[in-house]
Amino acid sequence: MGERQRGPRERMVFSAAQLIRRDGVKATGMREVAAHAGAPRGSLQHYFPGGKEQLVGEAVAWAGRYAGNRIARFVEGLAEPLPSALFAAMVAQWTDEYDRDGFAAGCPVAAATVDCASLGGTTREAVAAAFTTWRTPLAEALARMGVPADRAAALATLMISTLEGAILLARAEQDVRPLTTVVRELGPLLDAAVSRPDRAAGPQAADRPAVR
Repeated sequence: MGERQRGPRERMVFSAAQLIRRDGVKATGMREVAAHAGAPRGSLQHYFPGGKEQLVGEAVAWAGRYAGNRIARFVEGLAEPLPSALFAAMVAQWTDEYDRDGFAAGCPVAAATVDCASLGGTTREAVAAAFTTWRTPLAEALARMGVPADRAAALATLMISTLEGAILLARAEQDVRPLTTVVRELGPLLDAAVSRPDRAAGPQAADRPAVR
């Protein structure tokens, strides 16, 4: 999840996100984050004077931005700009990871939700904002594919909710079948929402002259 060179602060936010998605918020301590990031423990107080709550909030926000930014990359890689293909690409990120690394880790935003949804304060707000940061570009991508605007946001919510549920099932069952199942079953519903097939077929399709 990200390969460019990071400064010490960025490394700690990244490390917190990785540990949260593996162990959850409650089991992720500041010492563990510093060790994972290869940073002096004293630097945590320097960069995160708000303590663990600030660090968790920033890690969750990073995860939301990462997921949101991935949408554009997924769309660029599609052979056909269809909602089903976009959803399949989103899911493939997880099936590839689980096939390669096993089922130890899930989504850091979902993990923070489980641990912190019943709490008030900035962490719950950060979780809600992270889902919005992810859902917004997804809805915009669906709209560009021809899904009506009044449905795009709802389908984006459906796609994220379905993916998160399938991730939980896959980890529980130690099997990627829940992920492959949701791709197969949800794909036709998503494509059926496209109201202008010419837009889903590609950017030049609408410009081609009609056959007479």
